Amino acid sequence: MKKIIAAFDGLKYSTSTRDHALALAKQTGIHLCGYFMDDPVYNSFSLYDVVVNQQADEQLLDTYRQADDQLRHASALNFETNCIQQNLAYTIHADKNIAHQQIIHESIYGDLLLICKTESLSRYPEKTPTRFVRELLENTCCPVLLVPEKYTPVQKIVLLYDGAPASVFAIKMFSYILPEYMLLETEIISVSGTDNMEHTPDDKLMREFLTQHYPTAKRTILSGNPEVVIPQHMKHQPPGTMAVLGSYSRGNVSRWFRQSMADVLMKESDLPLFVAHG
Repeated sequence: MKKIIAAFDGLKYSTSTRDHALALAKQTGIHLCGYFMDDPVYNSFSLYDVVVNQQADEQLLDTYRQADDQLRHASALNFETNCIQQNLAYTIHADKNIAHQQIIHESIYGDLLLICKTESLSRYPEKTPTRFVRELLENTCCPVLLVPEKYTPVQKIVLLYDGAPASVFAIKMFSYILPEYMLLETEIISVSGTDNMEHTPDDKLMREFLTQHYPTAKRTILSGNPEVVIPQHMKHQPPGTMAVLGSYSRGNVSRWFRQSMADVLMKESDLPLFVAHG
């Protein structure tokens, strides 16, 4: 049985992460692990404001901390209740450690890490992609499924392919981890920088691969700058479309799935993104 790790900020509980995780687990029979990030330096309140502006004593600080603990507990209880109601195999992990380091450690033992693309583990608003998500994508030890703030059932898959190993690796990992989604409508997109749009890198090898994994996939070759035409194309996809891309590579960087490609799609689309690097 495979294992999905759904990462949550218990103080800003993402129902979208929950609903995407529940749907995946129900459709695939995957074991679901709810990981609640409880960073010791992260609170819903400003420690400076409480101590300096309110001249708080230790008792008032304890009151604020207890309120945060109750909120985190309520979030974990909501996740657990939903898993029980849907008869899913699940576990719950919560560690009072540095969240970034601990979630990377958790990813070593997971097949897929699912997290909301706006997750910041901060009281302050941040633009997408947040610093927390960028660092997670750079260091994770398993593929990551970035989900939008609103849940929509997945109805279509878009595979982004540029001929580089990272993009092929992402497509393979997607087919291995979520083979049930191979039955959905699938489109594979490549970009040609010239007007000659008849061939893509390693065209023959990729066609053989697709015949085995995605025999009914529609192939689309766009022309232009990938960082422009890919987001434009994705904006016209129907709700419930999931994109699969290789990005945030360690070492060899893809020719056009550079680190910024995942960032651009997070900024300009509200579609879930399956991201993997070799």
